Amino acid sequence: MRLMILCIAACLVAGSCTSVVAGENCRDCHRIELTGAHRAVTCLSCHVSETETIANPAAAVGKAAPCDRCHKGYGAVFSHVMGTRSREKAFVDRGPGRLDKGFFEKNCTGCHVRTCLDCHEGTGHRIGKATTDKCLNCHKGYYIGAEYQGRAPREDSLRYQRGKTAHGETYLTMRPDIHAEAGLACGSCHSMKSLAAGEKSGKTCTDCHRISRGPVEHRISAHLEKLECYACHSAWAAQEYGTFFLRFTESRSREDFWVKGSENPGEYLRSAYLRTQDAPPLGLNGRGRVSPIRPQFIAYYTHIWHDRAEGRENRLAAAEWKAFFPHTTRRGTVMCDGCHDAPRRFLLEPRKDRIYRLAEDGMQLESFWDRNGQKVVNGSFLPVERYRRLAARGPEFQKGYLDKWQLLLNRVDASSSR
Repeated sequence: MRLMILCIAACLVAGSCTSVVAGENCRDCHRIELTGAHRAVTCLSCHVSETETIANPAAAVGKAAPCDRCHKGYGAVFSHVMGTRSREKAFVDRGPGRLDKGFFEKNCTGCHVRTCLDCHEGTGHRIGKATTDKCLNCHKGYYIGAEYQGRAPREDSLRYQRGKTAHGETYLTMRPDIHAEAGLACGSCHSMKSLAAGEKSGKTCTDCHRISRGPVEHRISAHLEKLECYACHSAWAAQEYGTFFLRFTESRSREDFWVKGSENPGEYLRSAYLRTQDAPPLGLNGRGRVSPIRPQFIAYYTHIWHDRAEGRENRLAAAEWKAFFPHTTRRGTVMCDGCHDAPRRFLLEPRKDRIYRLAEDGMQLESFWDRNGQKVVNGSFLPVERYRRLAARGPEFQKGYLDKWQLLLNRVDASSSR
């Protein structure tokens, strides 16, 4: 009888265990609430298996394969610059990395996506669409993005680190992009499809805008054939001339540098020689069209070891410019002289006009606006002969110049009281 009772008990326990396994559910233990577009998705749709659960299905490791099951092809984002940081690594390798092999790990690991959740809310199971605010967590300061909302980086000295802040950065208030004023978010042009394909944008200006022949500038065929729209319509751009990377090893003198970031422990401090927020210089982009360019970076390296400079101070580690889209679009443009009589905008600044005399300070360049010793990494400087032709002010220029002024005078006349 006792043996029979033990057998019955064993069977009941086994049956009970079987029923638990059969009815196992992640939410029996994990009190998780899904919201948004994923609220009806089962746990294993993302976490794959109860026995071999993928803890972070959105991680770059494995290119977010569980997410890619539904969002086909989007895992490819991790193979492009947002995930690989390939451009930054290449810059460091040919520049400051030659002076400090650990430069990249010490200075360049803050941004770039490691998981889908970096952009899509990033708070566990509360998943949503990427917003402009999320984009600006990384695209801020001197990097493309902040200027879209009218924010320019301030000087590095702590006495200028005051006033308005956004995403941990103090900024100068500038005119925002006209598209931002109209309420367009980053995703309006930078779709997931374009990012997954490794493209900078899914749209061009002419996808939305028809080019009118009304404006004087649009009547000049060379403008439409040889210039990017944003070469004229970018109202301003943040520009950083001379980026100092100061490396401190066993040096208490680090405390004497009263600049942004000096309160944080680390081997490096960074500051800029000069920052401006005006019409950017012009060069040629990879398509051979006239485009805004800016220094990114004219980098100087100094290693301070035991409070003394090791070797030469302010060694020129890189002198590189990039063709870029400032994201400060406005309807108006600069006047004709802003390009046709502006050698400095093409890095052809005459010696007599120089204010900043870098060579006299031992900075290994004659001027930031002298192209000698510098290069555009994704394009080129405008050929000198080509600039001479546009500065010659031929008949087409003279007619356009008079037409432009006539339009402006008529506009003022029409707005004046009579």
